[in-house]
Amino acid sequence: MTRFEAETPRERRKLFADAVAAHRNRGSAFLTIEADRDPELDGEDAPGPWIQFSDRTFNMDVTDDELDRLKDLLSSFPEFRIDQLESPEEAEGTNVRITARSDANRLAGFVDEVFQSVYGREDDYRAWVVAI
Repeated sequence: MTRFEAETPRERRKLFADAVAAHRNRGSAFLTIEADRDPELDGEDAPGPWIQFSDRTFNMDVTDDELDRLKDLLSSFPEFRIDQLESPEEAEGTNVRITARSDANRLAGFVDEVFQSVYGREDDYRAWVVAI
């Protein structure tokens, strides 16, 4: 891969699909994608949202409201399912693991939808592939 960030929907989905392919081809432990931090959405001191993908599993942290939006989004992705929800007492949210068996383009579309529908990013948000 030569690109690691994208801002338009088409560029982002291509970037995400390329990152999934690179992750699979390299046999890496995981792939991490982050959206630019937005203090209005994320809070003043909170990091921006991130999504990890490993093998056939997405991993992400969400608030209660974000979890509700994620569950709604999953109705559009029937081949994906929540496998684990973990809410440690010391954390302010829930860690979600989703099994996702699909091709790179479908996985890329899901990631883009999560950043927009679940994490509230606008159509022109910037995303970064930070680890492959």
